[in-house]
Amino acid sequence: MALRLAFMGTPAFSVAPLAALISAGHQIAAVYTQPPRPAGRGHAMQKSAVHVFAEANGIPVMTPKSLKTAEAQAAFAALELDAAVVVAYGLILPQPILDAPRLGCVNIHASLLPRWRGAAPIQRAIMAGDAETGVMTMQMDAGLDTGPVLMAERLAIGPDMTAGELHDALSPLGADLIVRTMAALERGAIAARPQAEAGATYAAKISKEETRLDWTQDAAKLRNQVRGLSPAPGAWTELNGERVKVLKAALAGGAGAPGAVLDDRLTIGCGIGALRLDILQRPGRGPMAADELLRGFPVPAGTHLT
Repeated sequence: MALRLAFMGTPAFSVAPLAALISAGHQIAAVYTQPPRPAGRGHAMQKSAVHVFAEANGIPVMTPKSLKTAEAQAAFAALELDAAVVVAYGLILPQPILDAPRLGCVNIHASLLPRWRGAAPIQRAIMAGDAETGVMTMQMDAGLDTGPVLMAERLAIGPDMTAGELHDALSPLGADLIVRTMAALERGAIAARPQAEAGATYAAKISKEETRLDWTQDAAKLRNQVRGLSPAPGAWTELNGERVKVLKAALAGGAGAPGAVLDDRLTIGCGIGALRLDILQRPGRGPMAADELLRGFPVPAGTHLT
């Protein structure tokens, strides 16, 4: 049976679930997304990925800055929804919003809750060296990703997988899961189960300070940092006075002082072990292999990186 839904999401990750709900025949009464924001060098106002997709499909788009006002809550209640589906929306839902739909608000979260509650579960899972993650659908409550779980799918994290690759694997997994969840919810054929409190961790937003590579750290930890921040915002180090992103790196043999360039392949000494920088990106340029970068941008052995 088709449900009358609101969809609340913002980034590219959220587009596949929205498309899947449309394909499943559900009626999307409205899409809620973050307002257009300045982006790029020209700071032109840019609509979110969900906004663009919704407009292309003729769905009304709402971009409130807050859902805490009586006006915003009345407008939401007036939609007379069966349910709301929330995927990386970016606003806290106050209780009147959570209570308005007949079947409540259902969230897709890109982790195996209660691990990595919060804003950056994909990046945090890789940066922590996790071997497995997944997606879960959850009945939302007033807490931060604390509601009871409805359905789950697990996914192995490959040893070389980047955050971008994991994002692209989890988004369609979440799309399939939300369609199955909404069908089961409508039939009353799903039992929500409370999250365990043991093992709960918080996936805070990535700060600017976390993106710089600290060569006094263990090489394995730095490699996970590179993977977890690739392709964006990108881990970085300073080479020849430039802030250069490191998009791919590998553990390497040898050892040296932290920050020391050990050879002509950009192998860098770390607090423990060494890391070879494989794919890099200079400001205003595209990604390139280390050997290509070094042809016009030499970083000789013996150089010391801060």
